[in-house]
Amino acid sequence: MKTTSLILSFLLISVSTFSQIQKNWAWGGSIDPLQTKYEVLHYQLELEIFPEKQEIYGKNKITFSSDEKLDTLRLNLIEEYIVTKVIMAGEEVGFRHFGDTLDIYPSDCTCTEVEVFYGGQTPIAIRPPWTGGFTWEIDELKNHWMGLSSQNEGAKIFMPCLDHPSSEPSNGVDLILTAPYPYFVAANGRLIDTQRQNGKVTYHWTTQYPINNYNINFTLGVFHEESKTFRSANGTEIPMIVYVLQQNRDKSKLLMEVLETSAKTHEKFFGPYPFPNDKIAVVETPYLGMEHQTINAYGNNFQFEKIGDVYADWLLHHELGHEWFGNKVSVKDWADFWIHEGLTAYGDWLFYLEHGGEDAYHQKVASVRKGIAHARPVVSPRNSNSDQAYHPEIYTKGAFIIHSLRYYIGDEVFFPMLKAFASDERFTYENLVETADFTEFVQQYTGLDLKGFFDMYLKTIRVPKVKVSKKGKKGYQVSLPNIDFSMPVEIKTSNGYERHKLSSKPVLIKSTGPIEVDPKGWYLLEKQ
Repeated sequence: MKTTSLILSFLLISVSTFSQIQKNWAWGGSIDPLQTKYEVLHYQLELEIFPEKQEIYGKNKITFSSDEKLDTLRLNLIEEYIVTKVIMAGEEVGFRHFGDTLDIYPSDCTCTEVEVFYGGQTPIAIRPPWTGGFTWEIDELKNHWMGLSSQNEGAKIFMPCLDHPSSEPSNGVDLILTAPYPYFVAANGRLIDTQRQNGKVTYHWTTQYPINNYNINFTLGVFHEESKTFRSANGTEIPMIVYVLQQNRDKSKLLMEVLETSAKTHEKFFGPYPFPNDKIAVVETPYLGMEHQTINAYGNNFQFEKIGDVYADWLLHHELGHEWFGNKVSVKDWADFWIHEGLTAYGDWLFYLEHGGEDAYHQKVASVRKGIAHARPVVSPRNSNSDQAYHPEIYTKGAFIIHSLRYYIGDEVFFPMLKAFASDERFTYENLVETADFTEFVQQYTGLDLKGFFDMYLKTIRVPKVKVSKKGKKGYQVSLPNIDFSMPVEIKTSNGYERHKLSSKPVLIKSTGPIEVDPKGWYLLEKQ
């Protein structure tokens, strides 16, 4: 999701045209027992979009599996939509739509598919993407322009589904989207068919990769398309596409250059692009941005900056990084939200390292460090919902912990470790993860006991306190008295930079002049 420089606006309130106060549609938490009885395999969403009325109508066909005959198939769909009928095995079946829950009562069948017909006016995003929904705008050429954001709300704000982070359709989604001509609808996966008739255009997008509910997405507008073939690090050729509003077509080539640079940078540190059978793409949206799988939302107004010899866009780079952490590596409990945001935010810092050098990297780290208040643990309690788990430090402190690991482990092991985690089939695609998967992987990969380090930095708001005492004329005693583990720390002495293992037990450091503990800022420490 969006990165840290905009989190400070958390408490701003806007007025919704959909309702004066939008409902709290946070998702996650403890999964409903009825929803543990089946698994979603595939969604086929067929919708017609009506920009003038800000409405959608259509159906969602849900393919699922279950080890038992279901008396109730429980889905989620906000009550603002009207469900007109539900079909299983070719026949209409009973249902009850209450609150944001849709209970379907199968007739005497062992069905594995259900079609839900529904529609209505869309919920309007109050402050996208933080408080999401549909964003309807008119562009400079007087064309309709619609974006959808739902990370904190889930997919139930636009389709009936099993709306829990632990549920990803293992066979992906098909999106069959109809709009008035000449509007284009950009969505996930590859465009496999376009049909135009009766003043309307239908676009059929498909992906067979697992996908998190909030990453299922579509954006409507009159766009200029720029495309090329991207050669991945493993040699695979992948379509790379940018969709921008017609009035911004002159910016599309540079946007493509920025996208390609970011993709190559991410591949260097995290491995080949995760969705080669689909595409690498961004679409201009009427809100800031979001990591929608293979069709990232981009609304940063082409605010490119030069870092080293290349042009960059922090928003584009951050959202693209989520293709690895968030989309390929996904959590099943929002308690571990930091894996999505912290690792992706660290990827933002790596752009500075790759293109600006070590000094630029450390300047970026230092600028972020100032805003870390240690207000809440990075890891939230088990079964947290999206509201409970989402806070600024899953970005900032989450990234800083990875930065600290770089020094602790050393570059020769650290960088291959990052790539190995993002490439391990135990933790990718349909195999969802939690914090313990990451911490145990790092310890096994490195052979180091990092439990104390991870427990303090991820699960508490405490940080090691540095105690320095003069010892004779040429020495200092240094300790971290409030920790029960040891960790390597850099110390600047009269002899230069030295690496010492510090713990609660004082260590004698020889120096003829004053020393500086952790001068480059590898750790979050409380210094004297």
